[in-house]
Amino acid sequence: MNAPRLRLIDVRAYERPVTLRLPFRFGVVTLREAPQLFVRARIRTADGREGEGIAAELLVPKWFDKSPGLSNEDNFDQLRRSLASAQRHAIAVGEDTAFGITAAANAGHRALCTKAGLNGLVASFGQALIERAIIDALGRLEGVPVAELVRANRLGITPALTPDLDGFGLDRFLATRKVAASIAARHTVGLVDAITRDETTGRRLDDGLPESLEEVIAVYGHRYFKLKVGGKVEEDIERLAAIAAVLDRDAGAYQATLDGNEQYENVDAVMALWKRMGEDARLRNLKASLLLIEQPIARAEALSKPVHPLAKDIAVEIDESDSDFDVFPRARALGYTGISSKSCKGFYRALLNSARVAHYGADGGHYVMSAEDLTTQGGIAVQQDLTLASLVGATHVERNGHHYVDGMAGAPQAEQDAFLAAHGDLYARAANGRVRLSIKGGDIALGSIARASGLGSAVMPDWAAMRPSTAIANA
Repeated sequence: MNAPRLRLIDVRAYERPVTLRLPFRFGVVTLREAPQLFVRARIRTADGREGEGIAAELLVPKWFDKSPGLSNEDNFDQLRRSLASAQRHAIAVGEDTAFGITAAANAGHRALCTKAGLNGLVASFGQALIERAIIDALGRLEGVPVAELVRANRLGITPALTPDLDGFGLDRFLATRKVAASIAARHTVGLVDAITRDETTGRRLDDGLPESLEEVIAVYGHRYFKLKVGGKVEEDIERLAAIAAVLDRDAGAYQATLDGNEQYENVDAVMALWKRMGEDARLRNLKASLLLIEQPIARAEALSKPVHPLAKDIAVEIDESDSDFDVFPRARALGYTGISSKSCKGFYRALLNSARVAHYGADGGHYVMSAEDLTTQGGIAVQQDLTLASLVGATHVERNGHHYVDGMAGAPQAEQDAFLAAHGDLYARAANGRVRLSIKGGDIALGSIARASGLGSAVMPDWAAMRPSTAIANA
C-alpha cells in the first residue's frame, strides 16, 4: 500500500431544489420534492499540493429516520447536521490517508450524532458525502480515475473498522476492482406507480416520458425490476399479480427483487407473504425470478431475531439496518445473506462489505450484495453511485431518478450541456432540451465515468446557480 497522506482543509455546502414529475411512495412517505445537497471539499497533501473534490446526494425524508413525529423539514435538518458533524471531525483528524480520515473520525462523529439524537443511518449520510468528496479530490489531483486509486489502494483502505477481515487479503481483493463498460438499470415500481397505461387515464402528464410500467419497459427495455411491498399480505399479493401480468407479457426473461422498506413486523409476517406467493399461480414466474428480498422487517426488530426460515429459500438483505461498519457480521449471525451498496451510506463501507461477501462466500455460503438507490440525480450523484455500484461488482443497479425527475431539472442549461458533452455515452438530450440519463436495451454505459479523473465526473456543477446550505457556513 502506497497511500498519500493528506488533510481536509475546507468544506463548502450548497443546495438545489428538486421537484419530481411523478410522486413516489416508499414505506411511509410519498415523495414529491426534496433538496439536493452538494459538498465541495478541499484537501492538501503532505507534499503541499491542493485539490478540490465534490459529492452530491438528495436529502430524502422518511428513509434515514422514519419517526412519524418528524416532518420532512426535520429530516432535511437531521441530514444537514450530520454533514456538519462529519466535516468537523474529518478536519480535526489532521493528516492521514483518505480512508484513515474516515477511520479516525468515525467514533467521534457517531458519538456526537448519537448525543444529538441522530441515528446511525443519518450519521452515515454526512460521513459518506465527506469521504466521497475527499476521494474525488485526490483522484482529480493525481489525474487518475477512482478505480486506479482503489486497485493500488492509494486510498489506504485497511480492516481498521472491519476486524473480521483481518487476514483476508484486502489488498488482493481491491486489486481486482474495476468499473465495467456498462451496468443494467433495475427499475423500481413504487407503491403508487401506475402499472398499465390505462391507469394513467385522466391524470397523464403527457410530457413525452413514460408514466407506467408498461411504457417504461417499452421505452427503456428493462430486464431487471425492484418491486415495493407495503406490509399487508393480501394487498401486496394483488399488486404483485398485476405487476407480474405486465412483466410476464412484456419483459422477456426478467429478474426482480422485492423491497419491504421495513413494512413487515417480523420474519413470520414475511414468511406469510412468501407462502402466499408460492400458492398463487399468477405469481409463478415472478417468484421464480426473484433474486433477493431487501429489508422487509422494521429496523427495530430486524437485528433482534433470526431470519433463517426465510433465508433458506431466498437471499435476505439488510438495507436500512446497515447503519455502521459492524452491522453485516451481526446480520450474518442471524441468517441474513446480503447487504446493499448505497453511496449515501458510505463508499468505504460498500467496498468493505463487498470484501466480506467474498470472504464469507469462500467457505461455501452464498452471500450477495445488491446496488440500490433510486434517488440519485443526473450529474454528480448518479455518476458517483454508478461508479461505486460497478466497483463492488454489481451487474445491475436500482436506478429511477431519471423516471421520477425529468433529467437534470433544476440545473442551468449550460451545466446540463457540459455534462452531456463530457459524458455523451451516459446522457442524451430529450425533445424538450433536457439532458437525461440514457438507457438502451436496459443498460447504462459507464465508459466515460470510468475514465474520468476522480470519482466518476469530468465536470463540476455550476456553484453560482445553487444556494449556500445551512449545513455548513460558507465563507
